[in-house]
Amino acid sequence: MEEIRQKARSLMKEFCRVCPVCDGRACAGEVPGMGGLGTGSAFQDNVCALSEHRFNMRCLHDAADPELSLSLLGFDLALPLLAAPIGGVSFNMGGGMPEEDYISAKLSACAEAGTLGCTGDGVPEFIHESGFSAIKALGGRGIPFIKPWEDDELFAKVDKAMAAGAGVIGMDVDAAGLVTLCKMGRPVSPKSAGKLVEVIKKIPAKFVVKGVMTPDEARICVDAGASGIVVSNHGGRVLDGVPGTARVLGGVAAAVRGQIDVLADGGVRSGGDVLRMLALGADAVMIGRPFSVAVIGGGQSGAASYLDKIRQELVQSMVLTGTRSVRSVDSSVLWNG
Repeated sequence: MEEIRQKARSLMKEFCRVCPVCDGRACAGEVPGMGGLGTGSAFQDNVCALSEHRFNMRCLHDAADPELSLSLLGFDLALPLLAAPIGGVSFNMGGGMPEEDYISAKLSACAEAGTLGCTGDGVPEFIHESGFSAIKALGGRGIPFIKPWEDDELFAKVDKAMAAGAGVIGMDVDAAGLVTLCKMGRPVSPKSAGKLVEVIKKIPAKFVVKGVMTPDEARICVDAGASGIVVSNHGGRVLDGVPGTARVLGGVAAAVRGQIDVLADGGVRSGGDVLRMLALGADAVMIGRPFSVAVIGGGQSGAASYLDKIRQELVQSMVLTGTRSVRSVDSSVLWNG
């Protein structure tokens, strides 16, 4: 992994420093790029909020071979970890490889590991086109996320996603007002509860809403017919001053538990962080920036190495907390002293 990170550091120069800890401090305000918006406080709090949770270490048990598999959004997964929908290699990551190679490597590594990669959307067109092509090549094993465009563009992209074989489609409503898109003359906007119902009814696939940070909006997604939500502040890239996702995840998950699949992202840097998110109420976790670094630095094999690292760390954390299965994690894993 260190060799992969060193190569990524050279290829992503001036776009990402590939810091020892990806915490948003060195890249505050660097959007486009890999930083967080404004002061970078939202990005930084994603990492800080997770790190504040400590484990209850338990070693007197028989949970020596923890179970990592689960069913999520109609997919059988080998581990509760997905690659988040980050694209834009040329203007966010330094252009070290073509967009199509980047997204193909990311999704292929996830598929081989028994999990899923997600694809992004944006301007220029090759971002989403590369994503759809990669999903099609993998027989539909991937989740495309489409930004909250106006109807014509939104449903045109939904049609392309369906043609690529996608059985699950996401919308990153947390991209509403995204600065980079506004600068390109392609503004996006929030969706009302009624509009969300209308959109979901027209899409012949499972639908996931990304960017849910409050219990009331989680309930709106349930009522609208969504199959899943992602508790996310868009990596701290859209609104300065919002809390880290780990601070709100418990309340959001409790409001809709058993009614919808709950995913979460933001600041996940280790297998231990994956377990923390599960203990706070997530069914599965997404990782963004570190996954992109692994792909830029090592292609598909880099992504595979990163997945293996996170899997090993997750197993270790589960063994040392007496956790038998990712499907039965609860808050007892965390220390409340």
